[in-house]
Amino acid sequence: MVSKPIGKDPTQAMLHTQKELFDAYEAVGHLWLTRVKSEVDLWSELATRLATTRSAPEAIGACQETVAQRVRMAAEDGQRLIDEWQEITGIVTRSLSEGRPTAST
Repeated sequence: MVSKPIGKDPTQAMLHTQKELFDAYEAVGHLWLTRVKSEVDLWSELATRLATTRSAPEAIGACQETVAQRVRMAAEDGQRLIDEWQEITGIVTRSLSEGRPTAST
């Protein structure tokens, strides 16, 4: 039989964890919504630039700059996914380890 830690109500702990996860998901959702908007802005800007170009080299340059920016955004997306995964995993890990005895050496 596992004893309940003093002052730790399992229901309250579960509610706290759910709130933490909800807050994390809400923040992540907001960040990704902002990210999608930046992607739309990036490609809209390219379309505007292409509409006003006067030469093929100018158009190619605009495309190269946009693709380079998109590659940077993809790298940032990857790092953001890793950071978010670590945050969510940390919340779940803490919730699972609460109230459990720690290993001793």
